[in-house]
Amino acid sequence: MVMIYERKKRVFLVDDHQVVLEALKSLITERGGFEVVGCALDGLQMMTGVESLVPDIVVMDISMPQFDAVKAVRDIRNRFSGMQVVVFSMFSDSEHIVSLYKAGICGYVLKEQPISELMNALETVSEGGVFYSKAVQKAVREHIEDIAARGTGAQVSEIDTKLSKRENEVLPLLADGMSAKKIAERLYISPKTVESHKYNILKKLDLESVADLTKLAIKKGLISL
Repeated sequence: MVMIYERKKRVFLVDDHQVVLEALKSLITERGGFEVVGCALDGLQMMTGVESLVPDIVVMDISMPQFDAVKAVRDIRNRFSGMQVVVFSMFSDSEHIVSLYKAGICGYVLKEQPISELMNALETVSEGGVFYSKAVQKAVREHIEDIAARGTGAQVSEIDTKLSKRENEVLPLLADGMSAKKIAERLYISPKTVESHKYNILKKLDLESVADLTKLAIKKGLISL
């Protein structure tokens, strides 16, 4: 019998403290399903490593000397559209959170939380979802609600008619950060079918990522962070 193994998700770590990098590398490796392919202590090392190793997920701190985290996220998202970025930071202020959210991150975990929260974020993001610590969720929700109140958001009145019945069922689950595997279990369909629905939803709504879908779902009131 031939055994088929899923490829481990390749993770690249960025933090200006070597002891943090070593601890994260050990914990992520022990988790299973992930492989730490490289580490960086600053922004220059990060971009060099990302370009040469092309990981699936970048986990990065945002407080480092001569480092513009928002620009770094935008550069990564522009050059590697499939690469996911998870912020692991001590900063919980709205200014940092909103700027990085708008830049295209898929996760934001506060360092004050148990390390298990970062592990959960990696699992969620690797399966196509989004993950934010509770304090981060509040800032993101307030930002999106403010945009909706000012009338500058995308029009959502025609969403229901653009999507099929099944796509309308999948949309809020995707937007809420649920993985393809969990959605498949809930709706009694295959993960491959969920991925197909995800592709169609993003295409029909002219969106680029699940993060964009989350914004739209909040404006429509389909989910609440």
